[in-house]
Amino acid sequence: MVFRFENSLFLYGLLLIPILVLVFLFVLKWRKKSLSKIAETGLQSIVLPQLSKAKIVWRFTFWCLALALLIVAIANPQFGTKLEEVKREGIDIMIALDVSNSMKAQDLQPNRLENAKQSIGRLINNLNDDRIGIIVFAGQSYVQLPITTDYSSAKLFLESISCDMIPTQGTAIGSAIELAVSSFDPKSPAGKAVVIITDGENHEDDAAKAAEAAAEKGITVHTIGMGSEAGVPLPMLANGSIVGYRKDNDGNTVVSKLNTTLLKEIAAAGKGIYVQAGRSQSALSVVMDELNKMDKKEYASKKYTDYEGRFQFFLAGAILLLISENLFSERKSKFLQKLNLFNEKK
Repeated sequence: MVFRFENSLFLYGLLLIPILVLVFLFVLKWRKKSLSKIAETGLQSIVLPQLSKAKIVWRFTFWCLALALLIVAIANPQFGTKLEEVKREGIDIMIALDVSNSMKAQDLQPNRLENAKQSIGRLINNLNDDRIGIIVFAGQSYVQLPITTDYSSAKLFLESISCDMIPTQGTAIGSAIELAVSSFDPKSPAGKAVVIITDGENHEDDAAKAAEAAAEKGITVHTIGMGSEAGVPLPMLANGSIVGYRKDNDGNTVVSKLNTTLLKEIAAAGKGIYVQAGRSQSALSVVMDELNKMDKKEYASKKYTDYEGRFQFFLAGAILLLISENLFSERKSKFLQKLNLFNEKK
């Protein structure tokens, strides 16, 4: 069983709640200040004996909870209840993303890594029945997302990628290519491609040889270069702000440069293309054009084809809370005052 929201964009409405809480706190502060002009704090219960401060807070709390449930109900949470095998026609794409420290360089905005993640996100948006997987690499390589047609999961995994997720620094492009090749389903008839996204500062292995081995197996290797050939200093960050730049053992500022030559060699060995990323989307579109040229093969995959909405429970909860909220008057009732449910001082 799988869970999803039919109209997930409505969930942004939940951002209203913290704003309303701030407004409510401001109103309480203003109200307290206004009451202090009428009577001192100790005399307010005498001057305004029927005013219940606790009930005001409870009414607002109920109202906020009802609003949250109503927004979730509009988004319509659904559960997949029927799993079927469906026929798809597409290719298999494995993205290998460099997460070494050099990807923090800011010759692309906001930096090389974030710019690359944005490009991958756009690539995912352009996929139809193609399968996609993600590998992250620095000094070592790891499968971040096994090859899948679940594009929503792909975006979630993509968001969690950072330069701090691999402790071993370096840039082992060859190792990433080998892992990508082994991650494909050898029985799948679909065309296969590896897209390497990196600045090309390879210090670990023979990446061109790994790309050549992939091409011999019918797997195309494309490369996208992140950064500039002129290079920029590597920033040191604290709370998102630059506090300095990295130095080498001799005290010189470390400058990270795009290794265009190597990335072209890798692409040529892998029978793919090399594209340098820039501020426009041209690099992405060029790679997408190449991927679309590949022969698409039919393959079978599991897919939830029937979803049942569960908005009724959230809507019912919202209505119940709104009814309960209306039961709380800002004035004290004599009966509740005797029970003292809110532990108010007499």
